Amino acid sequence: MSYADLRELRSALTTASDIAFSLDAAPSGPETELLTDALRRALAAAGSLTAEHGATGCAQHPRGAVDPLYGDPEDPLPPGYGRCLLCNDRRRRASAQRRGWR
Repeated sequence: MSYADLRELRSALTTASDIAFSLDAAPSGPETELLTDALRRALAAAGSLTAEHGATGCAQHPRGAVDPLYGDPEDPLPPGYGRCLLCNDRRRRASAQRRGWR
């Protein structure tokens, strides 16, 4: 969970609350659209808080780039590799240096 995600959730909830408390008994279409948009933003922010390891499955880079070589969840991964492009690139470089490639 990042502070930016939590800040976005709090902001969206505050906006939705402000809109809801200012509504009349019979709100207009544009007013309900504003409220709906704020609630959708809050829901998206709350959803990002639950995605602990994101699409990469990486604790260090949960929202990082997915490695295109191993991005398909159906494909088996080599030992030690995940779906995080940043970590896999680091592994590839270290492996190449051990073999003497530069």
